[in-house]
Amino acid sequence: RIMGHGDARIGVEMETYFFTARAFAVLAEGLPEAEFVDCSTLVNWQRLIKSDEELAFMRRAARISELVINRAVELAEPGMRKHDLVGELFKTSVQGEEDSWGDYPAIVPMLPSGEDASAPHLTWDGEALRKGEATFIEQSGCYRRYHAPLCRTLFFGKPPRFMADAAAALTEGLNAGIEVARPGNRACDIARALDLELAKVGIERPNRCGYAVGLSYPPDWGEHTVSLRAADETVLEPGMTFHFMPGLWMDDWGLETTETILIREDGPAEPLCNV
Repeated sequence: RIMGHGDARIGVEMETYFFTARAFAVLAEGLPEAEFVDCSTLVNWQRLIKSDEELAFMRRAARISELVINRAVELAEPGMRKHDLVGELFKTSVQGEEDSWGDYPAIVPMLPSGEDASAPHLTWDGEALRKGEATFIEQSGCYRRYHAPLCRTLFFGKPPRFMADAAAALTEGLNAGIEVARPGNRACDIARALDLELAKVGIERPNRCGYAVGLSYPPDWGEHTVSLRAADETVLEPGMTFHFMPGLWMDDWGLETTETILIREDGPAEPLCNV
C-alpha cells in the first residue's frame, strides 16, 4: 500500500502449513482494495524439475539415506529397543559422510513393527524389536534441505510365505515402475506397472504409490504436486524426482520397499540410492 500497490492482484497460498487464517485476516484488513487469489502450490510446481546443483544435493542426501539403512541393518536385532535404534540412526543421519553432513529431515524415522506395520507414518516407541515380526524403516537423509527418502523392511527369522511372496511382488513392481518411468510417459504409467505386478499375487493397492520430492522442511518432505497414481496423467520430464513408495499396509501386517528415483534424459529412471 505504501508503494502504491494497495489495489494489486496478490497471490496467497491458502493451502499451506504456516500461513494461518489469522495471518490472512490481518493481510486482508491491511489491504482492503486488493484482490487476493489462491496460488497454492504455484511455487512447488516450478520446483518440479531439478537443476544439476539440486540433483547434486539430492545425491548427497541419498548417500546419507544409504548410511542410515545400512546402520539399521547392522544394529537391529531382537531385544533392541526401538528408541535406542532410532538414537543411533539420528546420529548417523546427522554425521553424514565426509563433507556431506546431515541436516534434520522433514519427517522423523518411521519404523512400525508387526500389526503396527499395517499403518503408515507411525514412529517409534520404547518396545523391543521381536523375532517373527516385520519392521519397516522409512527415513531420509537430508543435505541442505534436500531429501532422498528410502525404506527397507527387516524381518527377524524366516518370514511367512505370504509375506515373502508379497515382498517379491513388490520388488518386481518397483522394477516395472522404474522401467516405465521415462520422459514422455505419465505418472499413472508408473502406478499401473506396479499394480500389474502386485495383481499377479492377488494384491490390490488403490493408494498412490509415490510423489514428487526434493527440498522441504517439516512436517513433510513431499512437494504436493505430482502423485504417482492411476488418475494422474502428468507427463514425465527429465529432472523430475519422486519417492516411489508402494507400501503394503494389510489388515494385520505391512511392509515397505521404496526408492527415490530421477527421470533421466532417456531410458528408465535412476534410483538415487543403492542398498
